[in-house]
Amino acid sequence: MPKQRLEHSHSPDAIATRLATGPDASYLRDWIYGGIDGAVTTFAIVAGSIGADLSTRVILILGVANLFADGFSMAAANYSGSKSENEDYARLKAVEEKHIAVTPDGEREEIRQIFLAKGYEGEDLETIVRLVTSNRATWIETMMQAEYGLSNAGRHPLKAALYTFAAFVLFGSIPLLPFALSLPASAASATGLTALAFFVIGSLRASWSQRHWLSCGVETTAIGMFAAGIAYLAGHGLQSLLG
Repeated sequence: MPKQRLEHSHSPDAIATRLATGPDASYLRDWIYGGIDGAVTTFAIVAGSIGADLSTRVILILGVANLFADGFSMAAANYSGSKSENEDYARLKAVEEKHIAVTPDGEREEIRQIFLAKGYEGEDLETIVRLVTSNRATWIETMMQAEYGLSNAGRHPLKAALYTFAAFVLFGSIPLLPFALSLPASAASATGLTALAFFVIGSLRASWSQRHWLSCGVETTAIGMFAAGIAYLAGHGLQSLLG
């Protein structure tokens, strides 16, 4: 059997160093969300502008305005949402600290039932309860994870916002490239480049998945183009009604 490559070292020093830094917060969701939304909304503007027979200059003005206005709006919303999640974690942690101070026996029983559900019983169960509740920080962290499904790897609101904004602007600018570069068949080129943008987003997503990059790319392309198609049909329908 071939030797498998491990993702990190398991020497005592390497383990100590890795655990000392704590868990890393993931901003993958912010990157994917911002990238797809940027490509979809900009493509919708491009498609609607083409249907309205607007000039290339107007298309670029509307597209760039969308990149920064809508991108900033999404980033601001993500900042507020991420900050609210952190504040909610702090609130629930304060609740657990109060409960441990007021009704420690009740909180010990919660720990007991948590690990009972995991398959521990008898003397092993009581040993775990005693060890977990002997350290207040471990006690609270265990309750946060088991009772609320929350970890202490809090996401930085500003980082989340910046990832969303950067992905929105980067991928949202792709449908505008044919018009900025005055390429022939700009509408078809914009559609092709938008599909390519979705595929790139999905392929990059595979770095954090066990799935093949081609599968992730095709899936994200299908989802993104479906959303772009809805946006196009809505704009085309509105143009027909108003035209």
